[in-house]
Amino acid sequence: MENNQERTIIVGVEITRSPRNQKAAESIPVSAEESLDELAVLAESAGGTVVERVLQQRPALDAATLIGSGKVDEIKSRVDADLIDTVVFDRELTPTQLRNLERKLGCKILDRTQLILDIFARRARTREGQLQVELAQLNYLLPRLTGRGTQMSRLGGGIGTRGPGETQLETDRRRIGKRIAKLKEEIDRVRATRSVQRSQRQAVPLSTVSLVGYTNAGKSTLFNRLTGAEVIADARMFATLDPTVRQIRLPSGRRVLLSDTVGFIRNLPTTLVDAFRATLEEVTAAVLLLHVVDVTSSEASDHTAHVMKVLAEIGVETTRQILVLNKADRLPDQSLDQDPQTLTHRLLGETARQNATEAVVISAHTGQGVEALLRHIDEAIALDPVSRQRFRLPLGEGRALNLLYERAAVISAEYHDDNCEIVADTPESIRNRLVEFNVPAE
Repeated sequence: MENNQERTIIVGVEITRSPRNQKAAESIPVSAEESLDELAVLAESAGGTVVERVLQQRPALDAATLIGSGKVDEIKSRVDADLIDTVVFDRELTPTQLRNLERKLGCKILDRTQLILDIFARRARTREGQLQVELAQLNYLLPRLTGRGTQMSRLGGGIGTRGPGETQLETDRRRIGKRIAKLKEEIDRVRATRSVQRSQRQAVPLSTVSLVGYTNAGKSTLFNRLTGAEVIADARMFATLDPTVRQIRLPSGRRVLLSDTVGFIRNLPTTLVDAFRATLEEVTAAVLLLHVVDVTSSEASDHTAHVMKVLAEIGVETTRQILVLNKADRLPDQSLDQDPQTLTHRLLGETARQNATEAVVISAHTGQGVEALLRHIDEAIALDPVSRQRFRLPLGEGRALNLLYERAAVISAEYHDDNCEIVADTPESIRNRLVEFNVPAE
């Protein structure tokens, strides 16, 4: 463990009195213990060392401190005794709660949303990802500026920062508002660029298949296995933020585009779902979703339900799915003997089986079942039959030549004085585009 890791206490709250509107309160019930387990993984992914866990049971949340003054005093003694740097709460804190807890505990206070935003900020590598994270952070910060205490009530100083009676708080709000507007403009430009790129890809009909799933289900490992890419794949949450698109060849010889996107998580902050819509457009453009599930997780059923919830939020819940039951190398042998549909029903429940057309058991780590998965993808996507064709291209037709090398499997190429003869296993959609260069079989 690194010496610079922050010593952290994580705090969860379990409401012991059922709310009147139980269905509205929580559509996918999760125990406080399970949620706290996930918070611990999030804290460690952010670079913290979880020293202690606190689970407070209350009939209702405390408006001033979330957990009540007695529990705050108890945590304060632990903060002082164990030299705690950060206390993370498993619920979103109001500005008032944040201010009160900072004052009473005397250390850094974060809630679940802030922690997720911090992890996203660490993981974003592309300009697009960084813009989206910053937008989510500012949207979260704006209503919480008053939580920074008396330092926000002073008058602003410096040229251009002070108007008639304008406070520093108002100045900061105005600056953040302007920055949010600028970020939205930049993200819209990113979305426009992606739309152009997608249109260019669609000009040559290539179906897009998207990997979706709960974070740390093994999506990036599967992506690397299928494409030969080197996308970061590790046990930390949200290791992959920036979308990646690569071609893969199916058993029929056809090529499709495979995209890897950010993993989902329960209680994903609304600000993040909104900010990452440009990234998630790769999912909305897909004709097939590979819903990757870690079948070794005791919470696989809940994870699947939460993924379906996010898919519904972005409007793709009806897109055809293949359920990919990953990490089969860690399953007992008797489980592997079961039919995939039976295993799906036993591990994930009826909801998952209803939303997926079929299930495939694989191990992205060892490659087990990957060939079967490719066959299922081939069968699920509308046919673009492949046949061996001969083309005679003028030497100046570089675009057509490049199209064959990119979208077909070139078997041979013979160059002559004024033309090039290409033999290639060619999808019908590509043959139709190059029909003028096609040489009929003798």
